[in-house]
Amino acid sequence: LRRMIMSATGFSGFYRMAVDERIDALVELGLLDRENAQALKSGRPLLDAARANRMIENVIGVFGLPLGVATNFVINGREYLVPMVVEEPSIVAGVSGAAKLARAGGGFDATATESLLVGQVQVVDLPDMQAACDALKTAAPELLALANGLHPNMVERGGGAKSIEFYRHTLPGGDEMIAVHVLVDTCDAMGANVVNTMCEGIAGDIEKLTGGKVYLRILSNLADRSLVVARVSIPTDFLKTGDFSGDAVRDGIILANDFALVDRYRATTHNKGIMNGVDAVAIATGNDWRSIEAGAHAYAAADGQYRALTHWRKGANGALEGSITMPIKVGTVGGSLDSNPGVHLCLGILGLRKADELAMVMASVGLAQNLAALRALATHGIQRGHMRLHARSVAASAGAPEHLFNTVVDRLIADGDIKVDKARDLVAQMEVAKGAELEGCQGKAAGKVILLGEHAAVYDRPVLAVPIEDAVGVHIEETEGDIEFIAPGWNINIRFSLGGSVASGAAAIIALIMSRLGIESKAFRIELVSRVPKAMGLGASASMAVAVIRAFDSLLELGLSNEQVNELAFACEELSHGTPSGIDNTVATYGRPLLYRKGPPAQFSPVDIKGPLPLVIASSGVAGYTREQVEGVRRRFEANTESYNALFDEIGRLSKAGAEALKRADYLELGAMMNVCHGLLNAIEVSTPELERMVCIARGAGATGAKLTGSGGGGSIVAICPGKVREVTEALQAAGYQTVLTHV
Repeated sequence: LRRMIMSATGFSGFYRMAVDERIDALVELGLLDRENAQALKSGRPLLDAARANRMIENVIGVFGLPLGVATNFVINGREYLVPMVVEEPSIVAGVSGAAKLARAGGGFDATATESLLVGQVQVVDLPDMQAACDALKTAAPELLALANGLHPNMVERGGGAKSIEFYRHTLPGGDEMIAVHVLVDTCDAMGANVVNTMCEGIAGDIEKLTGGKVYLRILSNLADRSLVVARVSIPTDFLKTGDFSGDAVRDGIILANDFALVDRYRATTHNKGIMNGVDAVAIATGNDWRSIEAGAHAYAAADGQYRALTHWRKGANGALEGSITMPIKVGTVGGSLDSNPGVHLCLGILGLRKADELAMVMASVGLAQNLAALRALATHGIQRGHMRLHARSVAASAGAPEHLFNTVVDRLIADGDIKVDKARDLVAQMEVAKGAELEGCQGKAAGKVILLGEHAAVYDRPVLAVPIEDAVGVHIEETEGDIEFIAPGWNINIRFSLGGSVASGAAAIIALIMSRLGIESKAFRIELVSRVPKAMGLGASASMAVAVIRAFDSLLELGLSNEQVNELAFACEELSHGTPSGIDNTVATYGRPLLYRKGPPAQFSPVDIKGPLPLVIASSGVAGYTREQVEGVRRRFEANTESYNALFDEIGRLSKAGAEALKRADYLELGAMMNVCHGLLNAIEVSTPELERMVCIARGAGATGAKLTGSGGGGSIVAICPGKVREVTEALQAAGYQTVLTHV
């Protein structure tokens, strides 16, 4: 089924999805199980420090890198989604785009030769070179038997030492030596330990046979007995771009490749681009990318000059034809792979277990990456892509909030003025424009910031929250056909029909609202404008629900009261989060600071405040999923009810006392309560190392109090900073975090 879906679409639009939507799509295709999907959504490292400590020495933590999925690959007639671990933007997009071009010609054809590793035994101080060579030749069968006796299981699987070769070398000082090569088939394992053990095991016999002295006994990373070839043919009609014809693009790619075949300076950059793709797959699948790199570069210089690993040419029918030949010896089983859960996840996405198949995928990815780079060089130039990378860095340095980040990047590129000051000016302009957009909306709703009371609120303790005024606005117009929902700041653009199956997310919320309002037979275009990011603990889903309900109320003149809006929004929250407290939808509906208690019945009282609050809200960039966090706390509550009730009682007491401090504008006391509350939330295991770091930065910059806000597991922090708003904002931005709002 998954292959049919992918074949029909090439997995089109994957890049447009939100992170959690991509994960859900992989689950639906059967490429991810639910447990791994939850692990990915949580934002926690797939490899924890305890496992890492068993893999290498002196472990102090786990360093994260982005894990992406390249789409559109067809290799030997089979569809693949290819996991890639890489920190450099444009690589995953580049190979996905190139793979889409390759589909036009039927995809990639790949083959792998025999899969052998070379182990080397260095023999020196030889009394008689010819006699030593003759002895090694005669004893080769016995040496093979000895080597295979060290790994009988490998032999049973069809692998093991296959042959022995030896080579004479003259050292720089004039002495001669012999390099004994043991050629080993390691099956689906990377095999370094197997080969090294065999070399060690036969070293003593080699010394006796030759009368010499054995020094080095180790495998070679030049796996030229494990060559992989990938080929592709692309009709020129699919190569044209902008003002460049398909023939011009083809000829430019061929010229660029020819340059790399004759000039080592160009060849180095050319092959580095290839390895951008190959290495990313190697890391994702737990293979030794450094070994693959070394072997590839050595092979590129096999004839004495360093050259391109690829060849591009004009085919008989005018199509662009390309090929890559390179040594790739990888594994899909073995200790170092088995110890890393991320490797199992990535191999599952690939849907393979054979090492030669993985090698062919890597070669195809390398060829695709080369195609993407050469096509860019032969047309608009590589700088266009690098400008986007630079613009993203500048936007982050300028503290562009998440809901404006991509728009700021696009404007910086379009204006050709990629500077931090320019980015800050754009943010200011867009905030004003966003306010104007909100003014034109039929329905608006507040976001929320919880100051005190997270999770305890679910267990009928008070919670203190303040609104983010006019956080979300919605405009609706009646149309024909499907329902369309657009939220540019959240990267959502979907169409659906209420007659079909509406599984989850924004579509499910809209479907519920329309059903409850009795308008499910109509079609609408719904556009949402937001000043807050989604899944960051700021009540985005409740704000969306309230704004949509109010927009329908305005458009259709339904005459809904605040109580009716709040009740329907709570039903939407139940759909999204399972067992919500109700604080998000209540603040979104009434737009006032509230001390709230779930009940039943729900009780809330307004908290009057004296002017704008000196708050800084910052996003971790890691989505926090309320349902998962609430369910996790419930499991721990049920396992240790007495202790958790005591913690919830204390959190509830802080909420009530905090409301009084808020009325008095006693921000020192309120800050102290927020610090204590954060510690209690950490105790119930909803904080993360990222949130702890952000809290520490905010307090260090002068915040009187800082804590996570919302359900945790990612999301955002809130800091109260009387007289220190600018300092705290700049400190968080300098550390790479995006400030969402200041001065609520």
